[in-house]
Amino acid sequence: MLNRVVLVGRLTKDPDLRYTPSGVAVANFTVAVNRPFSNQQGEREADFINCVIWRRPAENLANFMKKGGMVGVDGRIQTRSFEGQDGKMVYITEVVADSVQFLESKGSSQNRGGQDSYSPGFQQNQNQSPNQNQNQNQFNDDPFKDNGEPIDISDDDLPF
Repeated sequence: MLNRVVLVGRLTKDPDLRYTPSGVAVANFTVAVNRPFSNQQGEREADFINCVIWRRPAENLANFMKKGGMVGVDGRIQTRSFEGQDGKMVYITEVVADSVQFLESKGSSQNRGGQDSYSPGFQQNQNQSPNQNQNQNQFNDDPFKDNGEPIDISDDDLPF
């Protein structure tokens, strides 16, 4: 059996970071993902997919990514239900993220001037300790850092 989801899209609002009573961080966020085809009017539609991530990656997402930031999400679909205040059952389907990759550097979504740009991000994996992430990011060879120019990439040019 397989339950795997991979998404690339933009955050529709700032991630909502909260903590459980036992102190575990959890962040809820929504990713807007363009559909690969146009509607009858020639416009591209998007799906708005609710996601959740736990622990240190949740804190990092909330601290480093804001509304409009492009992210890559790797996770699984989960459904749950609970009884609402009105006594009716509420059903929720969401993506539980194992990792979120930041596809833009902090602040680049505000500086892009309406154009898509790409800056190498780093992956925050739920199964890694914070020390592993620091070591991984310390030696990040950024091939674009000396140029300083954003690269214009259309969503149609991306292989996913």
